Amino acid sequence: MDGYDIFNGLNDRQRKAVETTEGTVRVIAGAGTGKTRVLTQRYIYLVNEIGINPSNILCMTFTNKAAQEMKQRIMQAVDSSAVNDLVCTIHSFCLKVLRRDIYRMGFPRSFAVLDEDDQKAIARQVFEDFGITRQQNTLDQFVKGMTAYKANNKTAYILRYMLPGSKPDPLESKTADYLAHQLRLMALDFNDIIHFAVYLLQTYPDVRRHWQDQLNYVMMDEGQDCNENDWLLMQILTEKSGNLFVVGDPDQAIYEWRGAVPKLFIDFKAAHDIVLDKNYRSTPNILGAANSVIDHNLNRIKKRLFPTRESGVQVVHFHAKTEKKEAAWIASRIKELSAKGAHFSDFAVLYRSSFLSRNIEQALMKANLPYSIWGGIRFFERREIKDAIAYLRLIATGDDLSFLRIINVPSRKLGKVFMEELKALAKAEHTSLYDTLKRHTGSGGTIDRPAARDFVALIEEFRRRMPLSSVSDLLELVLRRSGLMKLVRTDGDEDRLENVAELQASVKLYEQENRNEDISLHTYLQDIALYTNLDTDLRRDSVKLMTIHQSKGLEFPYVFVTGLSEGIFPNARTLRERKHDGDEEERRLMYVAATRAERALFLTESEGYSSSAQSDKFPSRYLLEIKRDFLVVEGKIEPRLLEGTRSAMIGAAASPAAVATTGSTQFKEGDQVKHRVFGTGTVRRVKADGSCDVDFNGAMRCIMPTKLLPA
Repeated sequence: MDGYDIFNGLNDRQRKAVETTEGTVRVIAGAGTGKTRVLTQRYIYLVNEIGINPSNILCMTFTNKAAQEMKQRIMQAVDSSAVNDLVCTIHSFCLKVLRRDIYRMGFPRSFAVLDEDDQKAIARQVFEDFGITRQQNTLDQFVKGMTAYKANNKTAYILRYMLPGSKPDPLESKTADYLAHQLRLMALDFNDIIHFAVYLLQTYPDVRRHWQDQLNYVMMDEGQDCNENDWLLMQILTEKSGNLFVVGDPDQAIYEWRGAVPKLFIDFKAAHDIVLDKNYRSTPNILGAANSVIDHNLNRIKKRLFPTRESGVQVVHFHAKTEKKEAAWIASRIKELSAKGAHFSDFAVLYRSSFLSRNIEQALMKANLPYSIWGGIRFFERREIKDAIAYLRLIATGDDLSFLRIINVPSRKLGKVFMEELKALAKAEHTSLYDTLKRHTGSGGTIDRPAARDFVALIEEFRRRMPLSSVSDLLELVLRRSGLMKLVRTDGDEDRLENVAELQASVKLYEQENRNEDISLHTYLQDIALYTNLDTDLRRDSVKLMTIHQSKGLEFPYVFVTGLSEGIFPNARTLRERKHDGDEEERRLMYVAATRAERALFLTESEGYSSSAQSDKFPSRYLLEIKRDFLVVEGKIEPRLLEGTRSAMIGAAASPAAVATTGSTQFKEGDQVKHRVFGTGTVRRVKADGSCDVDFNGAMRCIMPTKLLPA
């Protein structure tokens, strides 16, 4: 478009990335360094300056949000007719490949795409087919296992199980049964979309030629999040042109748990390597904190981000005595800053796991601060929480809404005909649904069924217990006797289990805080109603609450990272299951969280006991890794807590670099050290147990750090 200056505002390295159009190019783009700008300007450069037809340029990313943002920027600089649907997500492109040629595999072009709930529904059917109770093998585990199986077998599973001519015995294995169900539905899940597209491109030369001839330039965003199949797709598409441009940042690789292989980006040998390290987003103190944390990772492309903004305030680490005080402090800082002119939408509160939102929500509501859950639902509006509260409310009040919600939770097979008859009777007798059911129990009428009688007996037992039990004890009884806890546990969704545990903890805290008052189930329900009947309009000016994974790609003037306790963040299960790799990914997650902040970053944690980590709470290792120059601490931290952190870091799950920062000796790769027997040497590697591989004049020795001194 005439008058548009492609290079306006670009620094030298950004301009080099835009102008390097031929061959393979790898751009290592740190957080806030303008990678989206580079991608869009390069697209515009190819169209406006080089004269490439947009239909010959494929620009892929992982989210629709990122793709739409790029499209909108491009449309401002090129003719609207020059923007096409090849600026898209990688899955959108693969759908184009499939819609054109999937008929060759015996699938209709109108094939279905399964979402996560659909996958779990198929998994339930598999469990039924094999007579498996979900206590033995959770749905989440099974679906994750299927994803891993497909990733490991690439297109081989398609040949064996997914072509219409395939006839394996469905009962050969759970995997075969699952894929047989999929084939009957003629449906693909999210991962199949890329696998099937690669299969088509590999199997049919004319399909491959079509796309290789059309696509002269391929650009890929978030290269660190690509898996082996994604890279294979890019290689096939660019085999003829040789023009592959990949942008990524290994320090922001936070999706290994779902199949990403950041090492493929790290090891990618491109003809041109360009590092973008000028950060336009965050203050020097924020970047200093983020850099000092991520420097402890080993599996990365070393770089340091350089700020372009003024210094700003120091990063704040707030240590609280309780989770409630931690949340209240966050609310007070937001209130204080908003009084000085900040908009509520300038604030984001980030957490490692969604159950951590409960205390934050309550504190924000108490402070009368508007908030919204980004990409999720409020704690007290989550299904498992609403079900448990509905049981308590039915016990206390017998209201129809609660009755309708839980009469079939868990399923009692009291279906539509039963409910219509009950409603008709209740209307005729002018009584509640529960009282009507209770009155007709044992009458021999149409609604007098065994399951209904059992339900009434259960609620009446709870009502007898109510005056004699605390709310927390009654809740525990309800969860156990009603089958709710078993339902949540066997459903296999670990987030739901954590949410129920958090509800139980919150009730106990409520009782403790009100121990000098006469607490009844009725008073608890009245208080809790304040947290459940709220405006949920996400479009308003409000504080945003979200998991760190959901925050990827976003930025806010003020960011609070909460729940920074060992076992919570870093996550104990991740460390236990994935050891060093898990520790490095958790640290990258911390880096992502910190670099969402533009003006101010607040890091918070509290004392107490973590029900999710099943341990006492100690400050996260990341707080110890931040250099003191960038950080100010508020709240008194007892030495025993810091010792607890150091003990956790020395554990088998801790990363080599993290271990080297603990204790009285601190060593890293390249340090000169002394040993009383071997003399002076150079640290070549720091291991997970804290020991160091040291080169003593060509002789390698593995030495514990306590036996080494700085040279």
